[in-house]
Order: sequence, then structure tokens, then C-alpha cells
Amino acid sequence: MYNRRLEIKFLIAAILVIASVSVSKAQTTDALGTYTPYSLFGIGDIEKQGTAFNRGMGGIGVGVRDNRFINYANPASITERDTLSFMLDFGLNQKNFYNTDGDVESGYNTANMQNIIFTAPLYKKSALIVGVTPYSSVGYKFRSVETDKELVSKYGNIEYQKYGTGNINQLFVGAAMNITKNFSLGAEFIYYFGALNRYSNVLFSSDASTRDINTGWDYDINAVSGRIGAQYFGNIAENTVLTIGATYRMESNLSGDYTRYACTTSSSQIDTVSFSSTPDYKVQIPTEFSAGFSIKKRDKWLVGFDYVRQDWQDSFFGETPGVDFKPSAASSFRAGFEYIPNRYDIRYYLKRVTYRIGAYYDQTYVNLNGRQVNAAGFTLGMSMPIFRWYNALTWSVDLGQRGSLKDDMVKENYVQVNINFNLHDMWFIKKRYQ
Repeated sequence: MYNRRLEIKFLIAAILVIASVSVSKAQTTDALGTYTPYSLFGIGDIEKQGTAFNRGMGGIGVGVRDNRFINYANPASITERDTLSFMLDFGLNQKNFYNTDGDVESGYNTANMQNIIFTAPLYKKSALIVGVTPYSSVGYKFRSVETDKELVSKYGNIEYQKYGTGNINQLFVGAAMNITKNFSLGAEFIYYFGALNRYSNVLFSSDASTRDINTGWDYDINAVSGRIGAQYFGNIAENTVLTIGATYRMESNLSGDYTRYACTTSSSQIDTVSFSSTPDYKVQIPTEFSAGFSIKKRDKWLVGFDYVRQDWQDSFFGETPGVDFKPSAASSFRAGFEYIPNRYDIRYYLKRVTYRIGAYYDQTYVNLNGRQVNAAGFTLGMSMPIFRWYNALTWSVDLGQRGSLKDDMVKENYVQVNINFNLHDMWFIKKRYQ
């Protein structure tokens, strides 16, 4: 007999194995969730939301409905499901960065858990969703050595270090309902949590009598917010559906303990030069608006477009000495396409696979020397069905570039690979035969 319980156990075991490999790797490398000098500013590098399902199509999802995958880009979309279906999505990502700053080139690889999300039906045309995903990440490292001959002759080798780590995650709990036959409304409660840490050190490696100088700041963060979403959907031709969606993320003040310190260190002693702590220090995450649409030929193809805007101009704290940084309004334009040769083919597996392609153009909130830092890229993806009930292994590849070499900026080339395990099951079915 076809044993679906055994298949689910097999998929969960595969998830745990891959997760343990990711954790063991993280224990032997630096704890950077990203690697970009642009995460030096504000709350770091804002993560593009969505699983490999979305990212394979350039990140679209606001105007997308699909009963096979969890689409948390719009909470209103989770009502598109089989009545008794329960879904779990677990994702991992791996990023490869190659940065160019004038004549200096550097590379770095990171690996992290991307998301864990669960959805279930509630009453009739309603559903709930629970999940944890990253919102932003800080990860950068700068190193230089003193070249002034007078200083070197007096103090020996002097090394300057500047690096940052940390991330902000979001835990969300939401629900959605089909208000009418063609209109769905959803809402989420969001809890932000995490810590951002930035450090700056001066190391005197040759002169044991001169103490190293260590400075930095730590910011422990927590806050609550919310998001609402809506979708209108209806047939425009036989088996062809048009979906139009929009979301609104509410403004939130991140609060937490903000600590700044400076100290001198030697092999046997640490002396604190200055220390200050500010409780309930606030940084603002501004409102975010997104809109999108898709046209879908059932079980065959889908094409869609999204637009996202978030104004960060009055959101950040402090200044970055020596750098003309001003936060700007961020915008994102995304387009994607998916195609399924024959979902019900019983002879050729590759005809049942879902193929995806997409592209995006992002205007980030980082503005340096009067020039806004932009990013562009294209994406590829696939969903490979496993067993029955829409279980699948979904992956995507994002090939992009951010920044440029103009005005003494850094040009980044990156490749991000996302892998998601899509688990789908039908519960509370009374079997006629065992």
C-alpha cells in the first residue's frame, strides 16, 4: 500500500540532515548572515521576502495564488488551498559574494536557514499561517594596515579592523478569509527580534607595551507590528485566472538596549575607557506598500509583476563618520514566469516539473555621496515533485549585481541559492479501506 506517512517522515529526516550540516558549517566560520559593505548602514541588508517559489520568479507573490505552495508575500493568498490541506515549508539559503572596490577584490560565502512556515485551514474558506523568517542582516569586514612610516617606526605594525554581525528576524502569526467568492483578506501580527553588533579595533601587533583599542556598539532589538493584505481573483478565460493583490506593512519603532563602549586591552588586562547604555532606544521601520498581479493558466503557466515601496528617509539614527550616507525611499520592480509542461504525465518526470524564470530591479535605501545604491538581477528556479499530494523540492538561483565603481563605491556580484522543502498533506480523511 502507498504509505504517505513514511514519505513525510523521509522528507522531514532529509530536512534535519541538511539543517545539521548547515549548523556545523556555521560553527567553523565567521557568524555572518550576509557579506556586503552596504550593511554598514541603518539596520543592514533588507532581505527579499519569499521562499524559493517566489524567488525563482524574481520575488513576485503579492498578486499570486497557488494551492501547492505557501506564498507568505501576501497573507491573503493562504486561502487558496485544498479544504483539508496542511502545508509546511522549510528553507535554506547559500550566498556567494564577489566584491570589487577599486583595485581591491574580496569574496565570501554564507549559509543560513531561510524560513520555517506552517499553514492550516480554519473554518470553511479561512486559514492560518505561522512562520519565522529573516528581515535584515548585518555582515561586513574591513581590514587595513598603517602605511605611515613614522607611526610604524614608533609603534610597529598597526592594523585597523571594522566589522559587523547580527540580524533582525520576524515571527508572524496571521489568518485570512475569503470575504466573497472573488475577494480574500488577510492580516498578520509581526514580532521583530534580534541583535545588531558593530565593532572597530586598532591592533598593535609588534609593540607589546602598547594596548589595543576596541570600540563598538551593540543593539538588542524587539518590536511588534502588523501587515494586511488583499487579493481579488476571477476568471478571464477558460481555466485562466487574473489575480490582483496589495499589502500594507505598518510602521514600527524598534526598541531595545543600545550600548556603546571603548576599552583598551592587553594580554592580561582590559580597561574600560567609556561605556554608555540607552534603554528603549528606538529605530523606525517605515510603512511598506506593495501591489502586484498575475495571470495564471491552471496547471500550465503563470506570469506576474510586483511593485514594492518603503520610505526610509526619516528612519535611522546616528551618522557614519567620513561617509555621506542618507537613507532614501526604496523601491523594487519584479517580474516572473512559470511553466509546467504536463503536471499529470505518468511517463516523463521532467514534464511534471515546474520551471521558473524572473528578473528584478531594486532601488535600495542606501544613498552614498548623493548616489542611490541599486541592484538588478535575474532568477531561475524549479519545483521537483516528490511522491504525492504536491510534496516538492523547490530551488532557485539569484544572479545579481549591486552598486558600481562610480564615486568610490563598491560593486557587488552575488549568487544566492535557495532550497525549500514543501510538505503537503491531507488530514482528517476517513478511509474506506485499510
